[in-house]
Amino acid sequence: MTEIFRIHPETPQKRLIKQAADRIRKGEVVVYPTDAAYAVGCALENKRGLERIVQLRQLDDKHQFTILCRDLSELANYAKVENWAFRLLKANTPGAYTFVLRATGEVPRRLMHAKKKTLGLRVPDNVVVQALLEEVGEPIMSTTLLLPGDEYPLIDPQEIYERVGKQVDLVLDGGWGEMETTTVVDLEGEAPILLREGKGDPAPFL
Repeated sequence: MTEIFRIHPETPQKRLIKQAADRIRKGEVVVYPTDAAYAVGCALENKRGLERIVQLRQLDDKHQFTILCRDLSELANYAKVENWAFRLLKANTPGAYTFVLRATGEVPRRLMHAKKKTLGLRVPDNVVVQALLEEVGEPIMSTTLLLPGDEYPLIDPQEIYERVGKQVDLVLDGGWGEMETTTVVDLEGEAPILLREGKGDPAPFL
C-alpha cells in the first residue's frame, strides 16, 4: 500500500529520509518535492520503475528523462561537459535548471534520447531532495509530476497522494510545491540554447 511521509521542508527527518532512500534502492517509485515542481523518480538501474513512470505519465520515446545529481562532480560521471559549459554549470547550480548534455557510457540507454544520445541533468536546490540523494548515495532518474491531460504539475501533496497513490509506492510531502517547471538549457553544442523558460532565470544563457 502506498504511504505518504510528512517531511519537514527545511529540516527533513533523517529517519524518514533513510526509509525513502532504502525504498528507492529496493526498486520502488517515489514522488518528492524539488526546487521547481514535484517530481517522480526511481533508481537509475530500475527498469521496471522507469516503465511504471512512463505509464503514469503516458510518455513517448521522445521524452527526455532527467538524472538528479547531488553536485557537479557527480554530474560529470554521466555527461560530457566542455570547459565553457562547465563554467556555466558551476555558476548556476544548484538551481531550478535542467541541462541537456551528451550522455557518457555510464548512462543506461533507456534514459537517453533515442536519436541524440543526450539526457537531462540537474542539481536541485531543495533540502529534501538533496538529503534524499545524499542518503541514496547515487543519482536518481526523475521527471516532473505532470499527469496526462493536466496543464500544470500537481502542487498539493494530499491531491498527489489521492491521484497517483495507486501508481507509486511513496509520496514525500514536503509542503505545497511549485507550479513552475525548470528552465531547460541545451549545453551539448558550442553555445547554450534556451529550450524552455521556467523557474530558473534564463538570463545567464541568453
